[in-house]
Amino acid sequence: MKKIILFAMLAVAGITATNAQSTKKAKATKVAKVEGAGMLFETETIDYGTIAHNADGKREFVFVNNGTKPLIITNTQGSCGCTVPTTPKEPIAPGAKGVIGVKYATDRVGAFTKTVTVTSNAEGQPTKILTIKGTVLPDPVKS
Repeated sequence: MKKIILFAMLAVAGITATNAQSTKKAKATKVAKVEGAGMLFETETIDYGTIAHNADGKREFVFVNNGTKPLIITNTQGSCGCTVPTTPKEPIAPGAKGVIGVKYATDRVGAFTKTVTVTSNAEGQPTKILTIKGTVLPDPVKS
């Protein structure tokens, strides 16, 4: 009798664990496919939060080409001279990840909200607006 109960408990635990794992895999691989080149960002806004004066202003926008053709980024433009983006030079293959780097000049004290305009051959969105925001604190007062 004990063996039957033990066997039943193990069977239920095994089935539960198997279903939980397959559900996670299904969610992770769910990406909308696009005919042509596609560009799907992990996030379209980067919040620097509150950072120190002259802190490292480098951040990255990570994206995936969710299309069927190579993605070519032709231009990235910051909304002002304090926001400098970097562009991948090579085409991004279908299913591959890419990175657009951005560097904000943290020598400017105060709150900021800036944009980066990305121009590409992505179907349905030849231009994409990305946003960075945050607050740069002044240097502490020395006494």
